[in-house]
Amino acid sequence: MRGNWLLRSCLALTTVTATLIATGLPAAACGEEDKPANEKVRVAGAPGAVKNVEAVGNVPDAQGAIAMGFLQYGKRDVMAVSGEFGLKVYDLTKNPAAPKLIGEVSLPGLWETEDTEVDVKRKLVFLARDPRAYGGTTQTGESGIYIIDLKNPDKPAILSYTKVPAGHTTSCVDDCRYLWTGGPAKAANQPAEWGGRPIWVTDIRDPRNPKTFPNPIELARNDGKTDYVHDVQVDDEGVAWVSGRGGVRGYWTNGHHRDPVQGKVRRATAFDPVPYAGGGIEETAAPSKFMHNSFHPAGHRSADGADSNRWHGRDLIYATEESFLDGCAGDGVLTISSLQNSYNGEGWRSTPEKPFRLKSVGTWSVAGQEGSDPTTGDCSAHYFDVRGKVLVQSFYTQGTRFLDVSDPTDPKQIAYFRPADASAWAPYWHKGYVYVADNTRGIDILKLTA
Repeated sequence: MRGNWLLRSCLALTTVTATLIATGLPAAACGEEDKPANEKVRVAGAPGAVKNVEAVGNVPDAQGAIAMGFLQYGKRDVMAVSGEFGLKVYDLTKNPAAPKLIGEVSLPGLWETEDTEVDVKRKLVFLARDPRAYGGTTQTGESGIYIIDLKNPDKPAILSYTKVPAGHTTSCVDDCRYLWTGGPAKAANQPAEWGGRPIWVTDIRDPRNPKTFPNPIELARNDGKTDYVHDVQVDDEGVAWVSGRGGVRGYWTNGHHRDPVQGKVRRATAFDPVPYAGGGIEETAAPSKFMHNSFHPAGHRSADGADSNRWHGRDLIYATEESFLDGCAGDGVLTISSLQNSYNGEGWRSTPEKPFRLKSVGTWSVAGQEGSDPTTGDCSAHYFDVRGKVLVQSFYTQGTRFLDVSDPTDPKQIAYFRPADASAWAPYWHKGYVYVADNTRGIDILKLTA
């Protein structure tokens, strides 16, 4: 894993000073600049801090963890963890606080597998291979998708590998019949006017023989410019929300829907989706314009906001800005924006001369918050998960934060878990616990006690 080339994120980055010491902390997940893995750094700072959280378990042999998914086999509960090692499979059935390793696919040097997704019906796992995997670069490396068969979780096996022109993340759409794969920065053989790689669509109805469509989608997303697509999240209504430089835009991938751009009702498919809503995030909330991942609480209603307006879940989009500046104060934040006034294709008609932006409802950052350490390194917002009124989010060296988002205009921290060696990338609610993929510590298993 030490031969990888890592991606450094999105705004202006600063050189780390001599106060840094080398450890296993990864470079940030998403920008344009390549950095070798053996240059991972950590700031020497204060000891950790914990409040209203009980750490009930840890899986140190998952060091290098980046993402995970969960599968059920009758009463058997299984966790698939992806990372720089490839894939490791753990049984949670007997003791969810002490996962038991039962199988693995060894791919040392794999990068990056962010937001690894699983097909709960067919028992498949999808790993994105970034061009910087195995010592490559965005210019020289190969990208693609591994499909792992987990029908027998004790014996995981690679079912297929497919070269794809993108490979930072890959996401299920249309009930996992297709994958949307995006990022990272563009290669030299891709159009010079692109700011990053858009989405390529892969048909995985036959997972042994995936077929990638030749033409990418989700073009012209950044005020008319084709730019870096980072990740895709599908809401409970089947809308696929695409995050990256230029904001968050949602698409229908099946059924018949009104296309607000074309002005007619037409059939949506994964390879020809119908625009739904979304657009750029206000620069006052996210100056970098680089949105890392999102969540659309379809069908849910939030409490009254501080401004006395009632926000409906379907009119909100939660998203993280990933960016890194000198010191925590300027690093990326959690943003909450209103989708109102974006349902008629406004986000697809935005230009530099006439930009369209979603109204910012609220933001939250670890800077200056209780339990934070301003002397640590990467403090950007990263992946998050929502259950009811509580949002749990990873902030790299600032650890895992629990927020009450019942009032989206005023998110409030209710708990935190920041070990001194934190490198938290992604938290997942699962059966009353939160499992945190920590690139340094492996998997932390937490119980909210607030």
